[in-house]
Amino acid sequence: MDEQLRRARRAGLGSFIGTTIEWYDFYIYSTASALVFGSLFFAESSPAAGVLASFATLWVGFLARPLGGVIFGHLGDRIGRKQTLVVTLVLMGVATAGIGVLPTYATAGVLAPILLVLLRCVQGIAVGGEWGGAVLIGAEHAPKGRSILFGAYAQQGSPAGSILATLAFVSVTQLPDEVFRSWGWRVPFLISAVLVVVGLVIRLRVAESPEFERLRQQRQIVRAPLGEVVRTHPGMLVLGVLASSIGIAATYFITTFILSWSTSEVGMDRSVMLNALLVYSIAQFVTQPFGALAAQRFGLARTVGTLLTINLLTVPVMYALVGTGNAVAAAVGITAVGITGAMNYAVLAGLLAQAFPANVRYTGISLSYQLCSALIGGTAPMVGQGLYTSTHSIVPVAAYHVLLVAVSLVCSLLVIARSRSRAAEPQRLPQRC
Repeated sequence: MDEQLRRARRAGLGSFIGTTIEWYDFYIYSTASALVFGSLFFAESSPAAGVLASFATLWVGFLARPLGGVIFGHLGDRIGRKQTLVVTLVLMGVATAGIGVLPTYATAGVLAPILLVLLRCVQGIAVGGEWGGAVLIGAEHAPKGRSILFGAYAQQGSPAGSILATLAFVSVTQLPDEVFRSWGWRVPFLISAVLVVVGLVIRLRVAESPEFERLRQQRQIVRAPLGEVVRTHPGMLVLGVLASSIGIAATYFITTFILSWSTSEVGMDRSVMLNALLVYSIAQFVTQPFGALAAQRFGLARTVGTLLTINLLTVPVMYALVGTGNAVAAAVGITAVGITGAMNYAVLAGLLAQAFPANVRYTGISLSYQLCSALIGGTAPMVGQGLYTSTHSIVPVAAYHVLLVAVSLVCSLLVIARSRSRAAEPQRLPQRC
């Protein structure tokens, strides 16, 4: 094995481990917001209002993600990918462990939800800076022609983190309900402290991105990456946001809205639905890499077009199957949607990385992904719950889900076409500093 491939695989592993921990931390909050936060931190509200308030705190993390993208995108494009990723990992671990020791409303009154929101903001800032750097540390180490495949290492962290988060809550929900509500829900958050130490040991061994080193040697570092992206790539930024729609929103439709809807309205048992979501997460983890392999074999546009078309057709089926209240039917429906969505998610990182030049790439892909998270992904459970509460029908929720798939399909193909046009043009990167 040559040295470049060895370093690329080490970078891919570091990217995967780091994002697994970051997404584990982010997803355990989503699960807790659906199962327990409403009653513990918003005890004065009605059950339905408590769930909405809990989902609103979930959204706070998404609102903070663009800020994290701006802050750490700037640092990643200025001082390097590796150092930035060490900071984001530590920040996330501290915030998540902090949530695990928070007092509830019964103990601290209104201070409890305020602290919950503040720590959720820190989580959002951390993951907002993590994703773009993790994608680039893998993709920019990749051998020529394999950036989509190595960028997908970071994407594997999402289903892996989801599996760990679901397993953690499956374990603690076996406790008596009183124990679970008292301290059991805290355990998944406290585990994060141990995972962060493991992640740091691995991540510190990864070398800096070769493309960033080249930019630094050639004095092509941009002084103000955010301004450069907004000034010279506004159209690509908008398309990147919209292309990411279903890649981000799908997870929160399934792991948050559907978990809440199925257990509170359809009448399914909490542990049964968590097991169904575990099947979904495992299927996502196993099948997701095949999306990157398909893109490398058949081309990015053909792969994205096929996967999202199938996904669009299976979304209504999923809601119908979950609505039956049958655990097997629910698992089949969720997994059917999850497989094509996961395979498309695998190529999303490489798709966005190709859209921006290297000197503003961290900022460009972070803003695209994190603005989508705040505006579309993070609002998915709230919009879904609002549509269901106002209509008492799951049809509008399914229709909104389908709409986001269609938007992602069209905008992803436009990003691919414009990326090809930019790549065909002569590269003229003036010296900046």
